[in-house]
Amino acid sequence: MAQPPDWFSTWFDSPYYHILYKNRDAQEAQRFMDALVTYLQPKPTYKLMDLACGKGRHAIYLNQKGFDVTGIDLSAKSIAFAKQFENERLHFFEHDMRNVFRPGGFDLILNLFTSFGYFAADCENVVALQSTAASLRPGGELVIDFMNSRRVIDRLVARETKTEGGIDFHITRRVELGFILKTIKFQDQGQDYAFVERVRALQYDEFMEYFLMAKLRVRNVFGDYALGPFDPEKSERMIFVLKK
Repeated sequence: MAQPPDWFSTWFDSPYYHILYKNRDAQEAQRFMDALVTYLQPKPTYKLMDLACGKGRHAIYLNQKGFDVTGIDLSAKSIAFAKQFENERLHFFEHDMRNVFRPGGFDLILNLFTSFGYFAADCENVVALQSTAASLRPGGELVIDFMNSRRVIDRLVARETKTEGGIDFHITRRVELGFILKTIKFQDQGQDYAFVERVRALQYDEFMEYFLMAKLRVRNVFGDYALGPFDPEKSERMIFVLKK
């Protein structure tokens, strides 16, 4: 019997995913990229990877700042969209982060906006991180930007409705078996749809264990997109800067 597809491979390829999230703050994302570049000081010759790049907006922005950037993502439709922006120093590939992409081929890898922890089995997250580390050259750096799960759970909004593109998205959230589950139900042109986002509510200590297994050293941990200090209770984000 065939295994059902991973939730992210169907939801991220759905046009409704992009409708629901079309108003994500692009300016905030660019300020975050600027802050990271200022902090990390990557050389103009560095090769960058945007891991789980979606439609490529962050990769495109970094390329506009002069960097050689490769974006990879599991979503065929997102990569097909991003490819229209390719140039000599910007490329996109459909790829599963659990598999190594260009061993030792990158100086800096960015995994942004909670694009990790999607897999059902904990070991798959470790495999994904080890594969990512394998794509770094010795001394290369990895940035993982993840929600502060502790704060998110404390402030979880159980139910809400968002209207985007003339569609009412009915959203419910709950914590179940170590995952934050977000159920999205809506109707369009007389047809009912339902999707579930399922992200492991990874805690700070769990990430530290992952990093040990992947032989990555923690250089710094920030708590917001302005790169303020991390506070376990108050910070919105856990932004790990790691060195191979």
